Amino acid sequence: MRAATAALLVLGLAGCAERGSTGGPPGAPPSSEAAATDGLVLRVEQTGGFVTPSSLVARLPMISVYADGRVITEGPVAAIYPGPALPNVQVAEIATADVQAMVDRALDAGVAGTGDLGTPPIADATSTRFTVVTTGRTYVREVYALWEGVGAGGLTGEQEAARGELSELLTSLTEPAQDTTAYEPAAVAAIATPWVDPGDGLVQAEAAWPGPALPGEPTGGPPDVTCVTATGEEARAVLAAAREANAATPWVTGDGARWSVTLRPLLPDETGCADLTG
Repeated sequence: MRAATAALLVLGLAGCAERGSTGGPPGAPPSSEAAATDGLVLRVEQTGGFVTPSSLVARLPMISVYADGRVITEGPVAAIYPGPALPNVQVAEIATADVQAMVDRALDAGVAGTGDLGTPPIADATSTRFTVVTTGRTYVREVYALWEGVGAGGLTGEQEAARGELSELLTSLTEPAQDTTAYEPAAVAAIATPWVDPGDGLVQAEAAWPGPALPGEPTGGPPDVTCVTATGEEARAVLAAAREANAATPWVTGDGARWSVTLRPLLPDETGCADLTG
């Protein structure tokens, strides 16, 4: 996984954009449009793709930038099986001026554009969604198979050029992480499915589920994929228990039922499961 770094990210953006530059598609707003003064300012996330329904709900954004200078990403994860029960969410701190520079770069790269970006002939790829929030409005632009579609054909020269700008933006936002600390969430979502033996021959120790009652509410996908949100003492109990578990741990509730649970720390602009399924 890649994550943002306060030093490299800011230097990369400063080298790629200047205030008032005229990059991006025709009709894009000037890069001096002011970033929002509160809450989320910039986010890049992946949607869709050939992954499990639980993974779709629990997927973390590639980068989330807030007006107060927090930059939240997912850090490296050990290549082990089963993997950890919790993702490695990291946070960096940047200056307000650097937040504005990121907004400038994103607008220059075409996030506010409306031109057709084409669809490469690739099946089951992810889409990359860019969101920029300014004081005036919110811009959202989504592009299918941004990286996978390079050289795949089926695109016009104009589409390839527009995709190239967005690809360069994404690269500049996802430099390897440095100078980050572990993110401490106030709440965590638990995406649950009935536990099924994976048949890998490994014996997993059961753990008592310390959070809110499972299974929770439907996520809008398969009926057996549900979600609950743990806050306060329950969130702290879930996070503590998860540090002693792994991604394959069978979680046991008071009625003896066993569940597979994918844990998703909620970010500062998220309050519950509905934010992950909307």
